[in-house]
Amino acid sequence: MPASQIHLVRHGEVFNPDHVLYGRIPGFGLSELGRRMAQAAADDLIARDRPIARLYTSPLQRARESGEPIALGLGLDPVVEERIIEPTNAFEGRRMSGPGGALRDPRMWRYFYNPWRPSWGESFRSLSTRMLAAMTDAHASVESGDVVMVSHQSPIWIAHRTIVGESLPHDPRKRRCALSSVTSFERRGDRFVEVGYTDPAAPLAATATDVGAV
Repeated sequence: MPASQIHLVRHGEVFNPDHVLYGRIPGFGLSELGRRMAQAAADDLIARDRPIARLYTSPLQRARESGEPIALGLGLDPVVEERIIEPTNAFEGRRMSGPGGALRDPRMWRYFYNPWRPSWGESFRSLSTRMLAAMTDAHASVESGDVVMVSHQSPIWIAHRTIVGESLPHDPRKRRCALSSVTSFERRGDRFVEVGYTDPAAPLAATATDVGAV
């Protein structure tokens, strides 16, 4: 039989002293706090005492580093899954607000014309399609046990909204997808059902200085 549960894990805090929107830019790894957050997510998964058969990570550095304590704690070899990467974003490398921020730059205003698509990057529908395809393939990739997939806030939240039947356009400020959180799903019949959400790094979040992108 295929996987019992799929756990979507968000990466930990990123070292981002310039407070730019990093998106898919290489070289953005975890901060020291982010590594502690990633360990909290790993500890949460290990404490469940469920058999976990496979670990996938986004190709981005912060996701691969967040997968390291999970791999070590569970004795797994991570597999890079391109489809669970952060979406494209026209604001990569820019601050969003403050002096020099994208919100104050008239050249960037053309990207704001349709926030419900969103017009600054990959569409929510495209993101939904690739996330659900990756989850479906991951579900079928093992004969038994759970699968962990380390991804990013937007892909995880869009997967959640797709699965629970909510409209894909949303206010990014209201996402329930904290750093190093774990959102869990089961396959029932021909669809996924969300079965849990935990925020094991919540005690660490108060000191976080980087909470993610648009």
